[in-house]
Amino acid sequence: MSAAVQYELIADIGGTNARFALVDANAPVTEVLHAQTLLNAGFASLQHAARHYLDSVGVQPRRAAIAVASPVDADEIRLTNRAWSFSRGELREALDLDQLLLLNDFGAVAWAVPALQPQDCIALHGPPGAPLRGPVTVIGPGTGLGVAMLVGSEARGWQVVETEGGHVTYAPIGDEEALIARWLTAHHGRASNERVLCGKGLSHVDAVLRGATHADTGQVDSLRDPAEIVGLALAGRDVAARRALARFCAVLGSVAGDAALIHGARTVMIAGGIVPRFVPFLRSSAFRERFLAKGRFAAYLESVAIQVITHSNPGLLGAAVALRQPASKELP
Repeated sequence: MSAAVQYELIADIGGTNARFALVDANAPVTEVLHAQTLLNAGFASLQHAARHYLDSVGVQPRRAAIAVASPVDADEIRLTNRAWSFSRGELREALDLDQLLLLNDFGAVAWAVPALQPQDCIALHGPPGAPLRGPVTVIGPGTGLGVAMLVGSEARGWQVVETEGGHVTYAPIGDEEALIARWLTAHHGRASNERVLCGKGLSHVDAVLRGATHADTGQVDSLRDPAEIVGLALAGRDVAARRALARFCAVLGSVAGDAALIHGARTVMIAGGIVPRFVPFLRSSAFRERFLAKGRFAAYLESVAIQVITHSNPGLLGAAVALRQPASKELP
């Protein structure tokens, strides 16, 4: 690799996968190089996964931006859905970096939004390719449920507000969702939006609606893989799978509408590893109805644009964008 290139490390660390790549500090931010996805289960720590990646590409960058699925406001970081923890100082030293920027994983996705191209999104509501209007709610189910906020404009510049909005208390609507909430409370002690709107949450919704759980003990008789549920639902061969995915979409509509009201959003961007697999199903589901079902503020939400991000690695792109922000130059 050319010594003239100023490589910087970018990473997006979720509960299941660790995605790494490089960018050239002198090249456009969209030119992501040598991307690799590693399974977290194969490594004892983030340090081991990152060092494995750097050794495999034979590069030692001096700066890095790493997005992780957890709050990043303390020195000691503990991932929410993976038994990995580290201190930012120790991680910087272990990777031999001069500067290390840590972001929340959905904060990184939010940073990516202004850099997305029209082909990186699918419009659910509103004209495709319309100028981005803020505030922007960024939300999406994956291993967990990420929520972030993007404020500003193209003219004034953009800023990201990182949140833990996925852990807001789940508000069920109707008998089926009340049944799901009772089982989640019995199983976890509390029902949050993330417990429903994530990969494992889809499996649990499916199990509850099939009667394969015990509300009093929280035990599960049989749990199907979320990818299997989605596949069966889209193939139309399994009524229970379609019922579970339809309920998942309805709940996502309610939660996205709530987040849009809380943020005063003019745009909602849906990200994560799950929804892009079934956009036509989402479009025909009760998602839009539930998004708008906010009483006197239904008319307000009518004008909110909704898009699904289909870019393959928005977290990596967002980490690269964040690393170009002026404040990142001041990091130790």
